[in-house]
Amino acid sequence: MDIHILQHVPFEGPGHILTWTEKNGHRVTYSRLFDDPALPDPNTVDRLVVMGGPMNIYEYDRYPWLRAEKAFLGEVIEGGGRVLGICLGAQLIADVLGARVHAGAHKEIGWFPISLTPEARETRVFGFLEPELTVFHWHGDTFAIPEGSIHLARSEACENQAFLYDDRVLGLQFHLESTPESVELITRHCRDELVPAAWIQSGREIKEVPRERFLAINTAMEGILDRLFS
Repeated sequence: MDIHILQHVPFEGPGHILTWTEKNGHRVTYSRLFDDPALPDPNTVDRLVVMGGPMNIYEYDRYPWLRAEKAFLGEVIEGGGRVLGICLGAQLIADVLGARVHAGAHKEIGWFPISLTPEARETRVFGFLEPELTVFHWHGDTFAIPEGSIHLARSEACENQAFLYDDRVLGLQFHLESTPESVELITRHCRDELVPAAWIQSGREIKEVPRERFLAINTAMEGILDRLFS
């Protein structure tokens, strides 16, 4: 299996997704847009992962490659590709599918639970998960659920945490791919955002969690990838 990854910043990489690809013998290619905005022919990409990043989806002046990336995403989706978007990646997909992306009522940074919707329990991609899971968040913006998509999860701070379109395009506002190393990286690079607020944890609270917390989200990530990309 060939999987292409769109990466927006050096400090938000695929994390445990790479462990899953190595375990299963899948081939991984990258577009590291922070270094080179070139994108592959969308007709050659049938499995795509779109990572997160600190930018807003409309910051075209600072990140001119965003327009081309959105066009690329639209072509991959229209061509029948299987796509996973994480955080910024999910927001980009929502925008491409015609949904509104906007600032959320609260920034959500740290470890907080999500709850699955009743509809999520009926899907192949999410149906195996527990009804509630504590996951890692780092976002200020959020998305409306695209037309024709299934609303999969919510949290107390953010109603729309995940959606599934056409049983093959998945948007996750939260992070299941996170590892201790990736959490350390994003905390170091985005520490200015760690200001006291209802849904923002301190750097210490974010980093000093048991390994079992990462095992739980990474196990969920593997199960989702097995089902979404099979």
